[in-house]
Amino acid sequence: MPERGEILAALGDVIESRRGGDVEKSYTSRLLAGGPEKAGSKVTEEAGELVAAALGETDDRVVAEAADLLYHTLVLLTCRGLSLSDVESELQRRFGVSGLEEKASRGATSKGEKN
Repeated sequence: MPERGEILAALGDVIESRRGGDVEKSYTSRLLAGGPEKAGSKVTEEAGELVAAALGETDDRVVAEAADLLYHTLVLLTCRGLSLSDVESELQRRFGVSGLEEKASRGATSKGEKN
Protein backbone atom coordinates (compact mmCIF):
# COMPACT_ATOMS: atom_id res chain seq x y z
CA MET A 1 0.00 0.00 0.00
CA PRO A 2 1.36 3.46 -0.87
CA GLU A 3 2.38 5.81 1.92
CA ARG A 4 0.36 8.89 2.75
CA GLY A 5 1.62 11.63 0.45
CA GLU A 6 2.07 9.08 -2.35
CA ILE A 7 -1.48 7.72 -2.53
CA LEU A 8 -2.83 10.19 -5.10
CA ALA A 9 0.06 9.55 -7.50
CA ALA A 10 -0.39 5.78 -7.04
CA LEU A 11 -4.13 6.11 -7.62
CA GLY A 12 -3.42 8.10 -10.78
CA ASP A 13 -1.22 5.25 -12.02
CA VAL A 14 -3.99 2.71 -11.33
CA ILE A 15 -6.52 4.88 -13.16
CA GLU A 16 -4.20 5.18 -16.16
CA SER A 17 -3.76 1.40 -16.18
CA ARG A 18 -7.53 0.98 -16.50
CA ARG A 19 -7.67 2.91 -19.80
CA GLY A 20 -9.08 0.58 -22.44
CA GLY A 21 -9.97 -2.03 -19.82
CA ASP A 22 -13.10 -4.13 -19.63
CA VAL A 23 -16.01 -1.78 -18.91
CA GLU A 24 -18.01 -4.69 -17.54
CA LYS A 25 -15.41 -5.41 -14.87
CA SER A 26 -14.02 -1.99 -13.98
CA TYR A 27 -15.92 1.13 -12.92
CA THR A 28 -12.83 3.20 -13.73
CA SER A 29 -12.63 1.72 -17.23
CA ARG A 30 -16.30 2.53 -17.72
CA LEU A 31 -15.75 6.16 -16.68
CA LEU A 32 -12.70 6.49 -18.93
CA ALA A 33 -14.62 5.01 -21.87
CA GLY A 34 -17.31 7.66 -21.33
CA GLY A 35 -14.72 10.38 -21.84
CA PRO A 36 -14.66 13.83 -20.28
CA GLU A 37 -18.45 14.10 -20.45
CA LYS A 38 -19.05 11.06 -18.22
CA ALA A 39 -16.17 11.78 -15.86
CA GLY A 40 -17.08 15.47 -15.75
CA SER A 41 -20.64 14.73 -14.73
CA LYS A 42 -19.32 12.60 -11.87
CA VAL A 43 -16.98 15.41 -10.76
CA THR A 44 -19.95 17.79 -10.71
CA GLU A 45 -22.05 15.29 -8.75
CA GLU A 46 -19.31 14.56 -6.24
CA ALA A 47 -18.53 18.26 -5.72
CA GLY A 48 -22.16 18.85 -4.81
CA GLU A 49 -22.14 15.90 -2.43
CA LEU A 50 -18.98 17.21 -0.76
CA VAL A 51 -20.52 20.62 -0.19
CA ALA A 52 -23.73 19.07 1.14
CA ALA A 53 -21.72 16.91 3.53
CA ALA A 54 -19.66 19.88 4.69
CA LEU A 55 -22.83 21.81 5.47
CA GLY A 56 -24.51 19.21 7.61
CA GLU A 57 -22.96 15.79 7.89
CA THR A 58 -20.25 14.17 9.98
CA ASP A 59 -16.54 14.72 9.42
CA ASP A 60 -16.29 11.11 8.22
CA ARG A 61 -18.86 11.85 5.48
CA VAL A 62 -16.98 15.02 4.47
CA VAL A 63 -13.74 13.05 4.18
CA ALA A 64 -15.44 10.27 2.20
CA GLU A 65 -17.01 12.74 -0.24
CA ALA A 66 -13.68 14.58 -0.62
CA ALA A 67 -12.04 11.24 -1.48
CA ASP A 68 -14.75 10.57 -4.08
CA LEU A 69 -14.20 14.01 -5.60
CA LEU A 70 -10.43 13.54 -5.79
CA TYR A 71 -10.81 10.11 -7.40
CA HIS A 72 -13.24 11.38 -10.03
CA THR A 73 -11.05 14.42 -10.68
CA LEU A 74 -8.12 12.12 -11.38
CA VAL A 75 -10.29 10.13 -13.78
CA LEU A 76 -11.30 13.33 -15.58
CA LEU A 77 -7.66 14.41 -15.87
CA THR A 78 -6.78 10.98 -17.28
CA CYS A 79 -9.57 11.32 -19.85
CA ARG A 80 -7.83 14.46 -21.06
CA GLY A 81 -4.37 12.86 -21.08
CA LEU A 82 -3.36 14.86 -18.01
CA SER A 83 -2.10 13.74 -14.61
CA LEU A 84 -1.75 14.78 -11.02
CA SER A 85 1.80 15.83 -11.89
CA ASP A 86 0.40 18.43 -14.29
CA VAL A 87 -1.79 19.85 -11.53
CA GLU A 88 1.10 19.80 -9.06
CA SER A 89 3.21 21.80 -11.52
CA GLU A 90 0.48 24.41 -11.82
CA LEU A 91 0.09 24.61 -8.04
CA GLN A 92 3.86 24.94 -7.69
CA ARG A 93 3.82 27.81 -10.18
CA ARG A 94 1.14 29.54 -8.11
CA PHE A 95 2.74 28.85 -4.74
CA GLY A 96 3.60 32.03 -2.88
CA VAL A 97 1.49 34.19 -5.17
CA SER A 98 -1.49 35.99 -3.72
CA GLY A 99 -4.70 34.25 -4.75
CA LEU A 100 -6.18 37.58 -5.76
CA GLU A 101 -3.13 38.40 -7.90
CA GLU A 102 -3.11 34.98 -9.50
CA LYS A 103 -6.80 35.16 -10.35
CA ALA A 104 -6.38 38.64 -11.83
CA SER A 105 -3.45 37.42 -13.95
CA ARG A 106 -5.71 34.82 -15.58
CA GLY A 107 -8.23 37.41 -16.74
CA ALA A 108 -11.14 36.07 -14.68
CA THR A 109 -13.81 37.43 -17.00
CA SER A 110 -12.32 35.53 -19.95
CA LYS A 111 -13.27 32.25 -18.23
CA GLY A 112 -16.86 33.21 -17.63
CA GLU A 113 -16.25 34.26 -14.05
CA LYS A 114 -17.58 37.49 -12.64
CA ASN A 115 -15.34 39.80 -10.65
